[in-house]
Amino acid sequence: MRILYLGDVMGRAGRRAISERLGPLKQRLGVDFTVVNGENASGGMGLTGGHAKLILDSGADCVTLGDHAFDQKEMLSYIETEPRIIRPLNYSKVAPGRGARVFEATRGRKVLVAQVLGQVFMKRPFDDPFSAIDAVLKAHPLGGLVQATVVDIHAEATSEKMAMGHWCDGRASLVVGTHTHVPTADTMILNRGSAYQTDAGMCGDYDSVIGMEKTEPLRRFLTGMAAERFTPAEGEATLSGVLVTTDDRTGKATAVEAVRAGGRLSASPISA
Repeated sequence: MRILYLGDVMGRAGRRAISERLGPLKQRLGVDFTVVNGENASGGMGLTGGHAKLILDSGADCVTLGDHAFDQKEMLSYIETEPRIIRPLNYSKVAPGRGARVFEATRGRKVLVAQVLGQVFMKRPFDDPFSAIDAVLKAHPLGGLVQATVVDIHAEATSEKMAMGHWCDGRASLVVGTHTHVPTADTMILNRGSAYQTDAGMCGDYDSVIGMEKTEPLRRFLTGMAAERFTPAEGEATLSGVLVTTDDRTGKATAVEAVRAGGRLSASPISA
């Protein structure tokens, strides 16, 4: 099976790139299942129902969220009506929605998608992500109930993401980091067969500071003072992520490579 994972959609530029490029990219790469992180798609903070529908209608089979999951308040109710949206497993126990779900890919194959939030350097005290994902993976063994598993670790610290990769190694088809918006160059298959990348990057304008228009972030770094709100950059966006090929019998990765499509990073391994 060929699974495409795309990193954080950032504002209008990211949404435009998803709507224009995702369908053709999937067709060209022969993708069987697609996951998109959408937690920054609406003004750079959170996701509205309308923007979630756009991402899903553009070809995503599942949309993951993150620490900004409910910054757009309508998501509190919308997530209960749209099972294709996943919020973090270790978010508040009273939060609406689910942190893991089994989806159907091409030819009836089953794919588990789960997301956890990291604890290191994050602003809110989330529950332990390792025990949260452990329980889900034990309940959905690869090669048994599911043919593939995707784990999204939404975290700040690269060390925590790498630790999660090794914790899930052999039990997930792909462990991929999100949140920091900068694609890392460590795409690989771990010892026990899980594909891994520390951060998928963002689907946004890279002529920016992690997706935000440059002026205000630069001002704050230089002066320590805020003058305006951050606003997403609106130039041509790059779709950034990872493509993994899995063995249907074992669920383990047989190949993995970085994806870059359009914008300023289009000279990278897979370009369009």
